[in-house]
This record gives sequence, structure tokens and C-alpha cells, in this order.
Amino acid sequence: MNDGYQRPPSSRYAPRPRAGAPAGAWSRPAARPPGIRPKQAPEGSEHWPKPWVQLKTFSYAPAIYPAMVGAVSPDAQPGGLVNVMDKNGRLFGHGLFNPLARVPLRVIHHGDDAFLEADFLALIDRAVDLRLKVLDLPAQTDAFRVIHSDGDGLSGLVVDKFADVLSVQVHSLGIWQRLPKFLDHLRARLGTTKTVIEVDHPVAKHESIRVAEVPSDEVRNVKIREHGIRYEVNFATGHKTGFFCDQRENRRAIARWCPDATVLDLCCYTGGFALAAKLLGKAAEVTAVDLDENAIAQAKRNANLNQARVDWVHCDAYSYARQMRKDGKKFDVVILDPPKLIDGRDEAVFAEGMLKYEDLNSLGMVITKPGGLLATCSCSGQLGSGEFEQMAIRSAHRVGRKLQFLDRTGAGPDHPVMSNCLESRYLKVLWARVW
Repeated sequence: MNDGYQRPPSSRYAPRPRAGAPAGAWSRPAARPPGIRPKQAPEGSEHWPKPWVQLKTFSYAPAIYPAMVGAVSPDAQPGGLVNVMDKNGRLFGHGLFNPLARVPLRVIHHGDDAFLEADFLALIDRAVDLRLKVLDLPAQTDAFRVIHSDGDGLSGLVVDKFADVLSVQVHSLGIWQRLPKFLDHLRARLGTTKTVIEVDHPVAKHESIRVAEVPSDEVRNVKIREHGIRYEVNFATGHKTGFFCDQRENRRAIARWCPDATVLDLCCYTGGFALAAKLLGKAAEVTAVDLDENAIAQAKRNANLNQARVDWVHCDAYSYARQMRKDGKKFDVVILDPPKLIDGRDEAVFAEGMLKYEDLNSLGMVITKPGGLLATCSCSGQLGSGEFEQMAIRSAHRVGRKLQFLDRTGAGPDHPVMSNCLESRYLKVLWARVW
């Protein structure tokens, strides 16, 4: 891998286009050829509760792909709530159906008891109560994840709260059709006044959602507070929902290693780890590097909000680390938080991503002082925690170093993981001393 490596455009930090439209533009999308082929209804299905979708195979997973779908009743509508029948014709649960989508069925509820439209609001209340009553997140921050898609039983919906703004991502036509009611309920529970909605263009295409009708409020930015540190979330140039709440607990944890230390934050985005190291950890010197010019500009504004001195560097992380290795520069603490380097299930894509992870980690270890701390992260959902750890070990041995593992962490508890969807545990962080 050469020094000119550039972050791929599909990375975690790649800008996502947004589209605005007047509030209330919520019409049904135009139909297109279905993603599943209709199958003959089995004998006895005339007695099943309608509308229904039958599974060909047993699965508790929330995402049901076309090959797993059997027969569908004629009255099942795109985006509609359907009864989910197992292959033996028994009521298995309920879900949102869209024959046009890559994921034609998203199971919301498992069980043979009733699930009605009003029960969606009960799921939202359960998610909000976790954040407000159980975790008491407002006591430490005004920025947190409110709904974590499958982790909260609401497949296709992600909602973050940033002060008085709800930042929403939609991945499902069924969610899209119900979003006005959901948002009214969320605003009442959380006291927010503004909403920014995002539907990625590929998602909109596959789900048949008209992106031109996404009715976001005209909100450019908002200021938030986390562990006493102030950040500005920029919805115009930010990525995903605007700010990565998933690293909140890890940003606080980095502080214990930073008193009087020299710290390097590679792929710093808008400066979360760098500012935590400086302000919470009292680091002597912090250098933060990112290739995204907008991210560095926002990081500088965040530093100014907190009157913090950080050396911000607009540069490719790989090139910068190689230059530090060449110069013989080493740091007490090195943080590696790269974009999603594995963005697909294809073997070639996976192998290429693993090489990028190994390259970055090897470079990071070389420029960590003996006995210094390496905090290395991955947000690639296709990469398992065991595979990530083995990658770190290979990277260390490749450059003649050893790792003394101290901890393994992930996203905060406002990013819960359901037992039937472990893929939601995408964020992995390894904490190790480098020898």
C-alpha cells in the first residue's frame, strides 16, 4: 500500500447528500418491478390472518431477504404491516413488507400475540425510557442515540438527539410511511423542536422512497455538550446523523491515559478523541489528523469553543504515520479510528479492507512508545471482534511488536444489540499497551 492511499468515497466519513422539501410531502412512492417473485399460496392459507407473508425457512433475524420469503397474500401492500407465518403455517410474528426492497420483510415483533399500529409507539416509548430513565443520559450529555434500529426492535430507523434537534436516518419504506406519527411522539417525549431527516440515495432507490420529498427542517448546525466538552454538529457537512455518539464512553475512557502525555489521533473526524484527551485527560500535546477538509475545519471550531490547543493536521492518516515513522517520532498514546474499511460481504472487498486495517495498525504501533497505549477501532460490521483482534496481533508481530491487551469495548449502551441481530455490534475498540 503506497503513501498516497486515499480514503475510499464510500467510507464512514464520506459526505452523504441530503435533500429538503416542504413539511407534509409524504406521498407513496411510484411502484417498480418487485424484488421477490410471487409463489403459490399453500393449502389452508385462506384461513390465515391477512395480510400475510410466509417464511420459507426458520429465522429469528429481523432482516428477511428474498430467498427466505415464501408465498405472499395478494393484499400485502408495500410498506404495510403484515402477519408473518412460519413454513408450517403458524403465526410467527409481524413485520413491515416491501416487495420492491432488497430486504422485503423486516420483522418487528416475534410471537403469536397481536401487534397493531399503535404498538409501534410502545416500542418507541421502550427505547426512550431506556435512554431517559434507565441510563439517565441527559445527566451527562444532550447528544445520544434514541433509536438504534434493530437494537431497539425498530428495523430501518435510526434517531439521534442533538440538543433540541432530532437527526433521523430512514432505511425502510414502512418506517418512512409512519415517520410523521413517530416524530410527533418523539418530540413530545424528548422536548425537541427541529428535525433533520436523511435517506441515502441507494436506500431511497431500493425502497422506492422519493428523496426529493424528504421534509427536513432548515437546520445547519447545533451545539451540544458531552462530558463537559462542547461540540458543534454540522448537518450540512457532517456524516451519518451528524456526530458519532457511539464513541462517547470511549472518548471518556481515553482520558485516564493522557495526563502529561503526547497523543496522536489518526482519523480524528471533528476532534472527539483529541479534545477529550486534551480537556479531560490533560494531555501535554495532542496532534489530530484527518483527510477530510470539512472535518478538520469543524474540529478547529470545536477546539475554539473549548479554548483548547490541538495541532490539527489536514493529511492522509497513512501518509502522516509513515512520515512520523521516517522521522523517528513516537507518541505516548495513539488512537486509530478509521472509516469503515470493509463495506461489503464480497471476499475481495473483505481482503482489501483487512490489508488496510493491518497497514494502519502496523504504522500506529511503530510510532507508539514502548509501554504506550494504542486504542484501535473498527466500525466495519462485517468484521467480527475475534477477527479484529487477530488482525491487531498480526499487525504487531509484522513489525516486531507485542500487545498487552487491557480492554475490549464498543459502542455505548444507547446503541443496544439484540440477540437475534448481533451484526448491530459493529463498533469494536481494542485497548493495548505496545511493547
